[in-house]
Amino acid sequence: MIVINLDVMMAKRKMSLSDLSEKVGITIANLSILKNNKAKAIRFSTLDAICRALDCKVEDILEFKPDEPQQED
Repeated sequence: MIVINLDVMMAKRKMSLSDLSEKVGITIANLSILKNNKAKAIRFSTLDAICRALDCKVEDILEFKPDEPQQED
């Protein structure tokens, strides 16, 4: 599972969704989808713009969390 930590980085940089939207050129609605981990995909150009605006690395935004194995009864 890929987790998007956009909200964490925005908080660290004290940047609002509307500020990031202006800097990146992406609608607040689309950023909100990313922020709330509802996105199914992200363009590299979008990720690049977000990292530039937040002055961070890709791994600060995207995190891989392995699926937890299901327990058998």
